[in-house]
Amino acid sequence: MLERLLVEGAPKPQGPYSSAVRAGDFLFVSGQGPVDAVSGEMQSEASVQEQTRLVLQHLQTILRGCGADLQDVVKCSVFLRDASDFSAMNEVYAEVFGAYKPARTTVAAGMVAPGMKVEIDCIAYRPIPA
Repeated sequence: MLERLLVEGAPKPQGPYSSAVRAGDFLFVSGQGPVDAVSGEMQSEASVQEQTRLVLQHLQTILRGCGADLQDVVKCSVFLRDASDFSAMNEVYAEVFGAYKPARTTVAAGMVAPGMKVEIDCIAYRPIPA
């Protein structure tokens, strides 16, 4: 059974998609960008470190709203506007995930919104209590 989820406190989807989808014991969290969760405004003036921190906060908010947390993440995909931002993004990413090191793919890609330097999505595994 699939469950499409919207989480209070997380940015509202900007298109025809769910914040997260639960498929059995897996949570698929849509790519999050550096937007203010209340206003929906892109934080385009923020550094890639600040944008990464905000994006990871959004992922954590969504995960927690679905009964999971960062330690349950098994895979992340990171999209950077500029490959030269990798080290700066990676510093914040390593700090936030700490000892929890999910599998990850990082690519340089064009972004859909002006000012967006980073977007991250994730897959988490959190068994549903019987």
